[in-house]
Amino acid sequence: MELTHVTGLDKDDLDMVIDAVREYAEINFPDEKLLQLDHDDEFPIDNIHEMCGDALGVQLLFIPEEYDGMGASTFDVYRVCEQLARIDLGVATGVFATFLGSDPIVFGGTEEQQKHWLTRLANEGLLMAYGATEPGAGSDLGALRTTAVPVEEDGKVVGYKISGNKQWISNGGYADLYTILARTPGGPSWFVVDRDAEGFTKGKPEDKHGIRASNTSALALQDVYVDADRLLGGVEGQGLVQAQNVFGYTRVMVASFGLGAGWAALDRAIPYSTERVQGGSLLMEKQGYTHKLIVPHAVRLEAARAFIEYTSEGIDAGEGHGGALNTEGAIAKYMATESGNAAAEAAIQAHGGYGYVKEFMVEKIKRDVRITTIYEGTSEIMEMTIGRARWQEHLKTRGAYYHDAARQLEAEHAANPNVGLDAAALAYHALAELMERARQQRLTRNQHILFRLGEICAFAECAACLGRRAIRYANGDLNPKADKRFKPDELAMIARVFAREAALKVGLEGLRWITGAAGVTGSDVEAFSAKLNMPAIYAAQSGLLDDMNAVADAIYRDFRE
Repeated sequence: MELTHVTGLDKDDLDMVIDAVREYAEINFPDEKLLQLDHDDEFPIDNIHEMCGDALGVQLLFIPEEYDGMGASTFDVYRVCEQLARIDLGVATGVFATFLGSDPIVFGGTEEQQKHWLTRLANEGLLMAYGATEPGAGSDLGALRTTAVPVEEDGKVVGYKISGNKQWISNGGYADLYTILARTPGGPSWFVVDRDAEGFTKGKPEDKHGIRASNTSALALQDVYVDADRLLGGVEGQGLVQAQNVFGYTRVMVASFGLGAGWAALDRAIPYSTERVQGGSLLMEKQGYTHKLIVPHAVRLEAARAFIEYTSEGIDAGEGHGGALNTEGAIAKYMATESGNAAAEAAIQAHGGYGYVKEFMVEKIKRDVRITTIYEGTSEIMEMTIGRARWQEHLKTRGAYYHDAARQLEAEHAANPNVGLDAAALAYHALAELMERARQQRLTRNQHILFRLGEICAFAECAACLGRRAIRYANGDLNPKADKRFKPDELAMIARVFAREAALKVGLEGLRWITGAAGVTGSDVEAFSAKLNMPAIYAAQSGLLDDMNAVADAIYRDFRE
């Protein structure tokens, strides 16, 4: 299926799906049950079947209409995944595993294979699992050892015998169907395997740190036979290309999990602070609480949201075909999951001693959200992906990539001076100078330098994206299906706060690591700081505290009215 011009659901239908998910959770997943599932390390298989079956039909979102699905867009799926994560990341992972497991069929199967398997998924509510990761290879799909040996009759391949081991497979012990990546004579290829296939065994559930309401287990395949029509796409060697085609899409989904879980944690800390009195006044009235534990995390989550929405819209417009938006997917995942994890950590601190006990949900949310920085590509893989891609852009354009982008931001700032694009432009110009010095001194031979460049690229690009989202919102051009928790003027303040943070991070962190790698000598530090325009970056911090005060007022708006 080509990723071209997907409209998806209309706003009313999307709202109906989100409301249905929320209402199902209110009835079936009260806090007491979620805490018990976590304590017992129990996968609520009946609920997952209901959610992916007639009771809720969440699986219909990712199935095209021609195969009896709803044909949801990437944007739709982001909104629903965020809602699922706000309920429980373990439950969300159980649903996500079916989304992920079907991706090789959706994006790599022949028309006949798509019709057969996707129609069954739509009508039977089958659960799926995605069998790619291996014990010795982790996320390196090119290093897989599982093999698929062709079985021939009269000189024709009639099937394959698959042997190997898979690790960390969500829904591994409960799925009805599995997509398995294996090495054929023609290269890595995807196969569809039934749960009861002879020689196919599932390991015991992993005793995990978090998402304990999900099932994770190892898989072992010993000469598991599948017919040739189980080879997705009908041609050997397409497996890595098929996987690459959907990284932007699947990473947006995991980014949405980080976003949803981060806000779920903050949305427990915020009302707590409206009732808890400390030193004669409510915590919500204290900058030491709001400006450290609430505001910065809300700002970063909204920066991540802006990039999730930007990437989702790009994929739905057809820009993601062939893996073209993999870097954007990596930025979205990196920012959302790191921000979600940090927000959950802050929510524990915000509850004081209560946050550290398992009776309070923030403790569980923190353990759950941690996985989002690991599965579907670790944060370090995201840094590498971003750093390599933007480094190549710098080289191809002879250093003009971020300078040109900065000049575009400066032009947009002139027309829209209240959303922080001036600070974002400073970050872009500084990035260009950092990368050029890294090129001159050949500093990216140090892997850590490339990774740190990837991190600050993510911050800078999210700052630009958030500012542009604020402009669209103020102009009435925001996607009608977008989240509108904050008002346009409030989002503008949030964008200004984050842009300042991003510019300072690029300047200080970039200078630190370029200097640390001997790219700048002691006598050259002052001159290079001027080249990065550090005085302007510092000056851009003017007004920060006032904006943080205003963001705090926006966050607590409903509690003050």
